[in-house]
Amino acid sequence: MCSQRAHLSLFTLPDFPLVRPGDDLAELISTSLHRASLKLENGDVLVIAQKIVSKAENRYVYLKKIIPTKCAEKLALEVEKDPRLVQLILNESKEVVAKRPGVLIVEHKRGYVHANAGIDQSNISSSENDPRVLLLPKDPDKSAEKLCDKLKTAQVSQLSIIINDSAGRAWRNGSIGFAIGTNGLKALENMIGHKDLYDREMVVTEVAVADELAAAASFLMGQANESAPVVLIRGAKVKPSREGSGMLIREKHKDLFR
Repeated sequence: MCSQRAHLSLFTLPDFPLVRPGDDLAELISTSLHRASLKLENGDVLVIAQKIVSKAENRYVYLKKIIPTKCAEKLALEVEKDPRLVQLILNESKEVVAKRPGVLIVEHKRGYVHANAGIDQSNISSSENDPRVLLLPKDPDKSAEKLCDKLKTAQVSQLSIIINDSAGRAWRNGSIGFAIGTNGLKALENMIGHKDLYDREMVVTEVAVADELAAAASFLMGQANESAPVVLIRGAKVKPSREGSGMLIREKHKDLFR
């Protein structure tokens, strides 16, 4: 029996507008889809850059309002960062995982391990005299759920939303996109019990579907001035679910890197 040829299509929404606090992201996405002559279809996945979600939710913080503790000041000297930024990172984190000059890796309050608790200073308007930074959304799964509910229609009842960010990886150089919030799809697919090509039963295999799609979209989004914070993915054939992204977080006692 011949298997069907698989395919995946990814589309950026060009010239997406700059997002400001209070903007309706669902409306901006709908308008951009129309402008790009694209219509949502059942089974589509929208990958949305964390940054525009945070901007719409006004997750900005002005550093001048942050008073660092002695602990933050000491750590700032070790990692060669602004003590006010270090204090914010600690505020957003459960614990410090690793540190060296220029690098501070933490476990975020929501469980993911990455640099600086995801706090960003790139691609946001700021000034040297009054610098500001951007935090991650308070609840990315909830943000994804709200967007999904707003964008679904009578004709498009099966839609998935992934909110992605970028992070480094153990053993590998470079950053990669990963999912910090999901809705509408099973983020982690358990393949345990399935048979391989030689009829052997798989015993440990799990596929981070949301992360794989987030990484594919991130490649198109870029990291500089591409202005493509939303990517439409068609043909992914994901499994419907409203479980969110929590299943992607590895339990600490199973994490061999800590």
